[in-house]
Amino acid sequence: MKNLSILVPAFNEGPRIYGNIKKIEESMHNPEPDYELIVIDNNSMDNTFQEAERAADQNGRVTVVRCLERGKGAALKVGIENSSGNLVSFVDADLDLPPEQLILFKQYMEKYDADIVVGSKRHPLSSVKRSLYRKIFSYFYFLLTRTMFDLPVKDTQVGLKLFKGEVLKEVLPRIVCKKYAFDLEVLVASHHRGFRIVEAPVEIDPKRLKNRIKLSDIWHIFIDTCAIFYRLKILRYYDRALE
Repeated sequence: MKNLSILVPAFNEGPRIYGNIKKIEESMHNPEPDYELIVIDNNSMDNTFQEAERAADQNGRVTVVRCLERGKGAALKVGIENSSGNLVSFVDADLDLPPEQLILFKQYMEKYDADIVVGSKRHPLSSVKRSLYRKIFSYFYFLLTRTMFDLPVKDTQVGLKLFKGEVLKEVLPRIVCKKYAFDLEVLVASHHRGFRIVEAPVEIDPKRLKNRIKLSDIWHIFIDTCAIFYRLKILRYYDRALE
């Protein structure tokens, strides 16, 4: 069993994925020698899988798997199912959040005896470059999720997260969302089942010129968020024993 599993969901990242895998390897080489890096190709339409395989051929720590069902949540589920680490991290393939920040996340996990550490744009020590569009969306989504779920965090959507492996083993079978609200549902289910969540500061420097979240996506995010509320408060879905 590895100490750390790094999960990297990737969709149409062909021009960047090889170099970004190398950057993750470099950031983990000294502080975390016992790790595995799992790249999940999320049914890409370009050469993402081939480029990730090229990196895997050069490093036995790297594994590439395919998820034919579109959606970041679906990809992360496949990654979790293929992971073996005592700790499991989520890292966005575009590396808007430098992976070396995971070192700080591990320190926060130990310092605050946490089960989950999430990156937060709203942490007072964070350094964030974002468009006005993303700032507005983030603010209103924070208000929505705080009202619905009263989570002990101010930001659920930052792609960099660190979990104890046993947390994901317990909550993953209860997760329904397969796209953007996956992160939120994992945090809601984990908090509801008594796991401790803390926030850590992040540095975010977007590499993309275009925003991947479209107006139609916002509507689907809202619907999925309401569905999580319904499962939590009405169905008591996250209280059920696993069959």
